[in-house]
Amino acid sequence: MHELGVVFYIIEQVEGVVKENDLKKVESVTLQLGEVSTVIPSYLTDCWDWAVKKHDWLKEAALEIETIPAVTYCEDCQQTYGTVEHGKTCPYCGSGHTYLMQGQEFIVKEITAC
Repeated sequence: MHELGVVFYIIEQVEGVVKENDLKKVESVTLQLGEVSTVIPSYLTDCWDWAVKKHDWLKEAALEIETIPAVTYCEDCQQTYGTVEHGKTCPYCGSGHTYLMQGQEFIVKEITAC
């Protein structure tokens, strides 16, 4: 389960912001997570709930997850389409000359703190 490592990475990033801005408590962290990022949101939330209890400044912080849809681009017909629904083969022209435009992201979007 690499989600625990991901949570440790998020906490490290948030801790840097907390120290840099002399904050006392984090209330929530909003994470943008790509639909095909290989991170499982429910596992991530479980790991988050366990890990935040280890830090006084983070104890009750909520983890909000926003999903970024996976979108693929076809180089042959210049169309975009939903990756999860259609995979690597373009549903418009049948081409395999495609690439993922978005959907693998992992971004700490927002930290709410006091």
